[in-house]
Amino acid sequence: MHVRFYACVVMTLGVLPLAAQSPAAADLAASVRGQLPALTETYKHLHRTPELSHHEEKTSAFVAAELRKLGYSVTERVGRYEDGSQAYGVVAVLENGAGPRLLVRADMDALPVEEKTGLDYASTVRAVNPQGQDVGVMHACGHDIHMTVLLGTARELAARKAAWHGTVVLIGQPSEETIDGARAMLADRLYERFGRPDFILAEHDNSGYAAGSIALKGGPLNASSTSIDVTMRGVGAHGSQPQRSKDPIVMAAEFVLLAQTIVARQVDPQQPAVLTVGTIHGGQKRNIISEEVTMALTLRTYSDKVRDQIIEAVRRTAEGVAVAYNVPQDRMPVVTVSKTEIAPVNSNDPALAERVRAAAAAQLGADHVETTEASMGSEDVGVFQLGGKIPGVMFWLGAANPEKLTHAKEMGVPLPAMHSPLFAPEYAPTINTGVTAMTAMALDLLK
Repeated sequence: MHVRFYACVVMTLGVLPLAAQSPAAADLAASVRGQLPALTETYKHLHRTPELSHHEEKTSAFVAAELRKLGYSVTERVGRYEDGSQAYGVVAVLENGAGPRLLVRADMDALPVEEKTGLDYASTVRAVNPQGQDVGVMHACGHDIHMTVLLGTARELAARKAAWHGTVVLIGQPSEETIDGARAMLADRLYERFGRPDFILAEHDNSGYAAGSIALKGGPLNASSTSIDVTMRGVGAHGSQPQRSKDPIVMAAEFVLLAQTIVARQVDPQQPAVLTVGTIHGGQKRNIISEEVTMALTLRTYSDKVRDQIIEAVRRTAEGVAVAYNVPQDRMPVVTVSKTEIAPVNSNDPALAERVRAAAAAQLGADHVETTEASMGSEDVGVFQLGGKIPGVMFWLGAANPEKLTHAKEMGVPLPAMHSPLFAPEYAPTINTGVTAMTAMALDLLK
């Protein structure tokens, strides 16, 4: 009875039974399990205290302090945004003789999402977003998991210096959700100050995979992302006299509907692309026809040519709506493509992907290492690869309760995913597997 229960627990935490592991793998698995109570407290603390992009002051200080306790040389406030403001990046370095330089990255920012999980450690934090609105704040994308995995991996590597040689550079990256944090750190001379890495590793939790497993692939993994702002400008008037106005709210509504046809009817269906209108703001009072409406869009593609085609179509569509409403030439729409909130296609180096897959399979068991497919989601971790000059891999870290995931697939109803107010990773086996897999990969690259 006790033996069977123990085996169940081991498998739930995402590692092979001890008899099936090498002594080194069994030792690592046991060590990570020993960390789990402390890592659970870390995770819950981070989950309760999320901070929005560009505002990760307390989060970064916490991560930095924990890394210092482990003997890493830590530098805070690494990063410089396009507007000159300082970012809250954290860089921790542990040198251990001659050998490769490995960068392991975790992101730290949270989302403007009001948590509705009902968990006893749920976030109740509120903040003001860039639009001046009072919003709930939640780690709805699992960056709290990522930081916890980073800290657990940091402890394992610090304790196992006899098993590796080289330099470990751990990154606490700000502002992934606004996809300008990695660029900000590079702009602050990240590699000039801390050395250019030979390899880059990262992970991201994913409720589409069972906790206890990971998934990865070589080649393109995440689409590029481009942020676009569209401002429909009109002529204001009293709500009772619409004939005196050029109503930007009506024009914006028409633009939103027409924008959905750009991908559907203007782009080759063999070319993946997603255009999303994420926010729309306009008007001050119910009986006033406003002067303008602003919309924030994201565009995701795997092709620069398709990206440019869609941007041009967005401009043409906005201007076409304005022309149809006879908007004066000096009040035509303004379409702005962000120079900072952009991310390239995130592509895993094929050879490195196969190498770390083998390391993870030896530690977790091959049946816990799945093969994934490319996603239309975007990530700025690929920015650290300098256009493919530095080999890097990001893997998916399973975060779903296995039984719930199986049931959800049978019913055809997906579990709450990233960016949902109901997103709640199965944190214990997720963290355990993340630390175990990341450490095994790091040890293999540094052996």
